[in-house]
Amino acid sequence: MLTKLGERFTHVFLKFMPDAFVFAILLTLITGVGAFIWLGSSPLEIITAWYDGFFMLLSFGMQIVLIIITGFSIALSPIINRWIDTLAHAIKTPKQVYFFVVIIGVLLSLISFGWVVITCVLSRALALRVKGINYPFLIACVYFSNGSWVTGLSSSIPLLLNTEDNYLIKADVLSGVIPTINTLGSNLNLAMIFLFVVIAPIIVILLTPQASEDKELKTLLKSNNQPKEESIKSETLSLKLPFKAVSDTLNNSKLLQAIIVLMGGTYIIYHFYAKGLDLNFNIMIFIFLIVGMLLHQTPMRYGIAMKRASSNISGILFQYPFYAGIMGIMLNTGLGEELGQILASVATIDTYPFYAYLTGGVINFAIPSAGGEFAVVGPSLINAVTQIGAGLPEAEVTAMISRASMSVAYGESLTNLLQPFFLLLVFPVMGAGVKLQARDVMGYLVLPFLIFFAIQVMMVLWIPL
Repeated sequence: MLTKLGERFTHVFLKFMPDAFVFAILLTLITGVGAFIWLGSSPLEIITAWYDGFFMLLSFGMQIVLIIITGFSIALSPIINRWIDTLAHAIKTPKQVYFFVVIIGVLLSLISFGWVVITCVLSRALALRVKGINYPFLIACVYFSNGSWVTGLSSSIPLLLNTEDNYLIKADVLSGVIPTINTLGSNLNLAMIFLFVVIAPIIVILLTPQASEDKELKTLLKSNNQPKEESIKSETLSLKLPFKAVSDTLNNSKLLQAIIVLMGGTYIIYHFYAKGLDLNFNIMIFIFLIVGMLLHQTPMRYGIAMKRASSNISGILFQYPFYAGIMGIMLNTGLGEELGQILASVATIDTYPFYAYLTGGVINFAIPSAGGEFAVVGPSLINAVTQIGAGLPEAEVTAMISRASMSVAYGESLTNLLQPFFLLLVFPVMGAGVKLQARDVMGYLVLPFLIFFAIQVMMVLWIPL
């Protein structure tokens, strides 16, 4: 029954879900019209706000691009390919692949949001080696597993709350930092981790669609007439001149690459020694880059690997500015703050976590960035929670703020399953060489969304912090 229902949702999405870029355009227009009708902003004010926000995610977008291509290049190395071949011998059925991929994806995303790329690489490799895999469903499994990032080490909202002199403290919204023991280390968050690690793989198995040959990766690649790609080593050899040359010696020098790897490895050790487990996008990109250089051994091989890894990132390059433009409208017209204030105004001491959760989910469609969204609605929600908790001990008010903030984060993360923005992280790797769009994948995520929504609402309301 669940499988058939999932297939029906998939059919609905195939019929009605536009391309991811069209989705971004529609959201832009809806947000603009909302600011015009609700707040009375003039068309020129809205367009100016849109333009002012258009380039706000350039830095973030570049970080995502580098996360993807440096991670993908690692997977193209011979050592990783041999490891995946060995793994494929132990995983022989589609259900085992789906189950294994979700568990690995959840655990990797707990470490860092960007490590979904590693899950993508592993999943694609398994899809080429194990028969009977529904490839669009496998992409959905990868995307679903990435939701655990909100409970892990790269969760942006709790990290912000624990940052000295953050903008909330400077604006007197908070009196001081909120330690991560109150957020990431809370009973609520530990329960959320359990939900992802244990319940998510079970949900995927229950929703597994029937095998379909026309949806296997090899079939999709053949139907697109993709030529077989030569190995990186072979391409490197083909680029050598027919006579000895200094340029070839430098291009294929293991020594040059080893020196850079040694320098990079030294800094990585120093970084974690000096700063502890400080995982951020920049150090992750640097680690991926240095590891990739180590595995590919020579500058020429690594350059070819990076060229191949960069072949499918156009969606990120031109769509991120459009979402930044939506964020600009929300920020600069006051629409985001207005939404936050309305939802906060109806909350009570019993219901504020639900409304915070709902706020995170709703605003995420317009601002698909937890940090950006919290900058818009966070101050309103925290002020509302502080007023609700007036007269309570300071520790209890801090606990209420922690619960509300994490509820925003959980809601924001879950509604990613209904909108294709962060599929842009997955498709450059998993969509290479195949004609798949967001609509081919999103339908498989509706039931996981509904199940998680029901469970998470109960958790944010009733599990002790």
